[in-house]
Amino acid sequence: MVSLKDIVPAAQNNIDTKFILLDKGSKTVEGHNKTCLALVADETAAVHFQLWGDECDAFEPGDIIQLANGIFSYNRNSLVLRAGRRGKVDKVGEFTMVFVETPNMSEIHWVPDPNNSTKYIQEAVISPHSRIFPPKY
Repeated sequence: MVSLKDIVPAAQNNIDTKFILLDKGSKTVEGHNKTCLALVADETAAVHFQLWGDECDAFEPGDIIQLANGIFSYNRNSLVLRAGRRGKVDKVGEFTMVFVETPNMSEIHWVPDPNNSTKYIQEAVISPHSRIFPPKY
């Protein structure tokens, strides 16, 4: 199980993690695909999580979700964590999970690692918290 603070952008499904869903945006329909963006977090960091299809209706704020074989990559110029075609999401609990909302891993500017072109490294923090789901307090 990887902590959210340790995820990095990659073009492969290899992220196994657990987090709590904090907030969920409105659903959008693109062609035949329904999507919605959510803010999720664990005890180390937060990230934007892309829900697809039936996942949009299956999860609500307060749900604790386990992700298997997830991917952290760009989708329409936004860096999001998602299950993708090969990943799987399951509800494993409700409400009882320690979390932090900063740093938000989707609000970090990543650049290719000059020592390894297949990896990314953090270059700068764009915002300390989610600009899509700003703190309420």
